Amino acid sequence: MNLTETLKKRELARIKYWREKDYFLGVRLKWRAQMARHLFHLLPGESILELGCAEAQWSRHISAATKNKNPVCAATFDKASYDAIVDNGVPENIEPLLLASFPGPLEGRRFDYIIGWHLLKAESCGVFLSQVKKLLKPGGQFLFFEPNPWNPYRILRRLFSKILFRSKGKPALPSFNRIELLTVISEIGFVKIKILPYDFLFPPLPKALLWPMQNLSLIFENTPYLRNFAGELFLWGQNPAPPGWRRPYVNLAEHASLRGKVSIVVPCHNEEPNILSLVENLKGYFDDYIHEIVLVDDNSSDGTRAIAEKLAAEDPRIKVVRREMPNGVGLAIRDGISVATGEYILTMDSDFQHILPELTGLFDAAEAGADVAVGSRFSRESVLLNYAFTKIIVNRGFHILANLLLRKHFRDVTNNLKLMKREVADRLRLTASDFAVNAEIGLQPLLMNFNVKEVPVSWINRSVDMGLSSFVIMKTGPNYFFVLFRLLFRHWFGKKPPKKSLP
Repeated sequence: MNLTETLKKRELARIKYWREKDYFLGVRLKWRAQMARHLFHLLPGESILELGCAEAQWSRHISAATKNKNPVCAATFDKASYDAIVDNGVPENIEPLLLASFPGPLEGRRFDYIIGWHLLKAESCGVFLSQVKKLLKPGGQFLFFEPNPWNPYRILRRLFSKILFRSKGKPALPSFNRIELLTVISEIGFVKIKILPYDFLFPPLPKALLWPMQNLSLIFENTPYLRNFAGELFLWGQNPAPPGWRRPYVNLAEHASLRGKVSIVVPCHNEEPNILSLVENLKGYFDDYIHEIVLVDDNSSDGTRAIAEKLAAEDPRIKVVRREMPNGVGLAIRDGISVATGEYILTMDSDFQHILPELTGLFDAAEAGADVAVGSRFSRESVLLNYAFTKIIVNRGFHILANLLLRKHFRDVTNNLKLMKREVADRLRLTASDFAVNAEIGLQPLLMNFNVKEVPVSWINRSVDMGLSSFVIMKTGPNYFFVLFRLLFRHWFGKKPPKKSLP
């Protein structure tokens, strides 16, 4: 069987599974469309190729998630699926394509991203991925979903199939050795490869478990040992780019009401590897919004301060706040907010340069009337990779308790990615000196009944070249709970400031 026939067979098998067994498909399609958007940090105009697209269900969801701003080539190996796409119609940014051979009509074309679902087969994946690499632009990325061979249900099915069909000579269902697959992908020449368990929402789970499993799946995927029993694996890699390459900047500042009004406050402690690229990317994507960038050097011992001062000398919108001992991210954020003068204040970490395209959701929320927009790592549409299990336990325990005590519903108010109106920032009373200040900034607007909107974002642990975080869970974790009880005590028994109506 040649490569094209193998890919067609895999696509048809998936189509049959979708029609007959996957009663979670509608949720899963939307979920994975958001994952692709956040994992790639998609920019308007970047091109996407979906291989084995069936009737373009996933392509439609991705197009909707990106507001139809990305050209999508929906390529299928099945003539009936292609006819259905043409008959039913698709948005103008989606290009249907029938592949009688692979790469066939795709030969010579290049895409920013390539995605697929259940296309790999052990004996042909090397040839397939080699062709994928040729179809990617330098710096382009792929994302494929494949069944997880360690999933218990899949193991039982495989054993049952082997026993049932042994006399007929039919082989057991194919499976992948993750180490061997990683080796193959590396030898082809891809970099930044990740092969990770994903998605605990799969048949034969009863439909009644849809809501809890949607919420628990994100946690299970980051839980040691348990994550190996996920229903799928996702494969993610990048085509190497030449030295000095970077993604072309796209102006993401779409709202005239925010132009020149945003002060960006960035606490910096030993962030020499990150600060330059963060500032460059902020100006590259959101220059029209920037009123100022406040870089708070929290007594760094590396070259952070020198880089910040050089940036300030080149651009009058950049301010440097020079702090001495004692250190503390809470103190740095408090000092940064105190000198910020914009109508809106955006707080963020120094290592957020890769997720900047996702800030559009925060600005959209502000434009729609939110007093505070928070980047949520734990929404159903977020992407969370390599988040420490101890942090998950503390974070989720904190939010469950806070939801119960405050009688409000929120998923993640402790992330240092918040956009707030000036009036909100002026009413904050920040006392925490460490990372627990993020809880203060998140909870106080809720207690004052401001309109707080959570926006899904991705969170991917720092890579080696980005330095190490100073967050220590055993030292900092309890302080989040101290902050919660202190705020509640003040709210219940203290003198409450009068509620200020915002325009």
